[in-house]
Amino acid sequence: MKKNLMSVLILALVVVNLVLTAILTITVLPQAKKSNELVEKVCSAIDLELQSGEMKNASSVPMDKLATYDLADSLTINLKDSKDGSSHYAIIAVTLSMNTESDGYKTYGEKLDEKASLIASEINNIVGKYTIEEMKADQESVQEEIQADLQKLFDSDFIVGVGFKQVTYQ
Repeated sequence: MKKNLMSVLILALVVVNLVLTAILTITVLPQAKKSNELVEKVCSAIDLELQSGEMKNASSVPMDKLATYDLADSLTINLKDSKDGSSHYAIIAVTLSMNTESDGYKTYGEKLDEKASLIASEINNIVGKYTIEEMKADQESVQEEIQADLQKLFDSDFIVGVGFKQVTYQ
């Protein structure tokens, strides 16, 4: 008798579990579909924004559409202290490559001399975050970071490249 009573009790619990699972599935499934649709819409919107915000680099702009701007003076920048504990500095002559067909070039490109101190300050801030070893090892990533920062500063992508004409480390 005890075995039958236990079997009936287990069967009743299995049926209750099955009914609750069915109810849960019926109520949650439509909401899950709506959530999935929302996530897909957000992902597609983000993909579109990322594609439209791609940075052009100097190699993707034809030569006849490029203009260069050389900062008048070389910048002497104190570098972050290295592992050897001594202070180092870099003397850098910077050249900016600009897309002449960009709207930002029409706004800022011809009058870049007026903004030279802002540009030098941004370059100083970025280069000052690196040690001499990091600068020597990966100078290209420093140039890319300067380019991205200047594009943020001018709120335009008319600056398509940053180059160091001359670099001296001490």
